[in-house]
Amino acid sequence: MDGNALKEPSFRESVDLMFNRAVSLMELPPGLEDKIRVCNSTYTVRFGVKLRGEIKTFTGYRSVHSEHMEPVKGGIRYALAVNQDEVEALAALMTYKCALVETPFGGSKGGLCIDPREWDEDELERITRRFAYELAKRDLIDPAQNVPAPDMGTGEREMAWMADQYARMNTTDINARACVTGKPPHAGGIQGRVEATGRGVQYALQEFFRHPEDVAKAALTGSLEGKRVIVQGLGNVGYHAAKFLSEEDGCKVIGIIERDGALVDEAGLDVEKVSQWIRSHGGVKGYSTHYGEDGGAVLEHECDILIPAALEGVINLGNADRIKAPLIIEAANGPVTAGADEILRNKGVVIIPDMYANAGGVTVSYFEWVKNLSHIRFGRMQRRQEESRHQLVVDELERLSKDSGIGWTLSPGFKEKYLRGAGELELVRSGLDDTMRGAYQAMREVWHERDDVSDLRTAAYIVAIDRVAASYKAKGL
Repeated sequence: MDGNALKEPSFRESVDLMFNRAVSLMELPPGLEDKIRVCNSTYTVRFGVKLRGEIKTFTGYRSVHSEHMEPVKGGIRYALAVNQDEVEALAALMTYKCALVETPFGGSKGGLCIDPREWDEDELERITRRFAYELAKRDLIDPAQNVPAPDMGTGEREMAWMADQYARMNTTDINARACVTGKPPHAGGIQGRVEATGRGVQYALQEFFRHPEDVAKAALTGSLEGKRVIVQGLGNVGYHAAKFLSEEDGCKVIGIIERDGALVDEAGLDVEKVSQWIRSHGGVKGYSTHYGEDGGAVLEHECDILIPAALEGVINLGNADRIKAPLIIEAANGPVTAGADEILRNKGVVIIPDMYANAGGVTVSYFEWVKNLSHIRFGRMQRRQEESRHQLVVDELERLSKDSGIGWTLSPGFKEKYLRGAGELELVRSGLDDTMRGAYQAMREVWHERDDVSDLRTAAYIVAIDRVAASYKAKGL
């Protein structure tokens, strides 16, 4: 073991250290700092499910960090590594994340100690429904109090099961569908939710590159076009971020790291083909001659943008000094430990922090929750009216062209694009883009205007903590 590893802070300690760094630069009233820091409550549930001829016992958690706003919001992950400390740290991160992107939620998080790959679909449904039952009967799933979402190891399927379980227990609750977010569209979900976190990473980078002064701090120039990207973890978040950046922004994905090794190709990898291979084979091994077993070495490979999009703590005291990327965007929660964060900052690396970078998921979850409460999809009332108004403009332009004898024509494709009214997906993407821009500008203001703030993470914590403090003060605390 590396000697430095003995001094490595845990994920929870990292969150606390980063919180402390921010509040040391703030002037909070006595006691309010502790009130914001502490996790309000954690419920541990142990339940049995009869499977494969015997009773299997499972352990799950649901933590509520802050109720400065309700309901509280946060994902539920399925992983063998789930423990109380991790869940409480993630719940704290959710509080700050929601405050930063101005979604009206407190922070919560849940987890179940389980490897979902060990169980077939029918077994997983029975486990999930029992877990949801245990949480719902204690109001830890409730549209007005606690609203879970997908996380690592869970997705649309599990959220649909949980929503149905809640509805079975609350047959007269007209807002039952709003008890969880991340559901499939046909079960009360919203267009764009699956891609939301990866799309948010893309919008965060787009906003960063709109500010040449910020790009220069990362020793980079120009736009996203041609930037060399390495992605660690090609799950839902990493896949969508890599796909959008390569297909829409002209980035070149030169490295993809998975649990069984990595791929490196300076000419650029086809993200879609790699993703299909992983789905079929369970990893990147055998994809091509670009495969190598040492994913850790690829993390330290030269690139312009590094996107850790899987587990926490992958960049730590043991490898931070060998990271060559000048810009890191944290698509996962806590991929850079507090110790590594200090090393990287001293090297001049710019880190776009997790509480901002991966907030696309909770932002679109907010839109889904609002949709469920309003009982109408976005765009239904105004889309055709928008198209009719646009048609009037196009008709008038074409009439003027004909009457004046100028003979000009509209550009190819313009008429079709202009006439199309915004549907749910377009509106969701628009709202997400606006949210990511606004949150970055709030961080950036602190980053640039305060001499005692040298990095975006500290700026993000200051913005978020200040907003949580304002909520508590408004409550009379």
